Amino acid sequence: MASVFKDHVAEALAGLAVVVVAVLFLLFAWDRAGSGTDRYSLTARFPNAAGVNVGTDVRVSGMKVGSVTGQSLDPASFQAVLTLAVDRKVQLPADTSAAITSESLLGGSFIALIPGGDPEPLRPGDEITDTQGSTDLMGLIGSFINRSGSESPAAPAAAPSGE
Repeated sequence: MASVFKDHVAEALAGLAVVVVAVLFLLFAWDRAGSGTDRYSLTARFPNAAGVNVGTDVRVSGMKVGSVTGQSLDPASFQAVLTLAVDRKVQLPADTSAAITSESLLGGSFIALIPGGDPEPLRPGDEITDTQGSTDLMGLIGSFINRSGSESPAAPAAAPSGE
């Protein structure tokens, strides 16, 4: 029996290394996703939530303070209802506004929270009422291109009279 262990030490160590790496990966993923205990939930309704999915960053002044944890469609108003998990250390004023913003022309979207000046903070479960949906960038580019050719040409110059 002892000779079997001596013959397979390399395989056992390789297996142990794989298990350790898997556990470290799971701990890293758990930390990045957030365990939920150090965050509180807010909701926000947007007329257009294009480019936002579960896991999308929530930022204040460009710093990540949370993520989108849920999305649904309100059947009455047909607005996108997003659930945001925000770090408990970040106490946002009650008049905070939210906007869906693009990182760059080619980059992804994120939720930008703009704190207001209300002394009363948002509480877990509150709704952010002042929201701005995502801008349809391709629609803007298309309308710009289409409008650039729709202007009427300049009137031709009057021909000089020979009188």
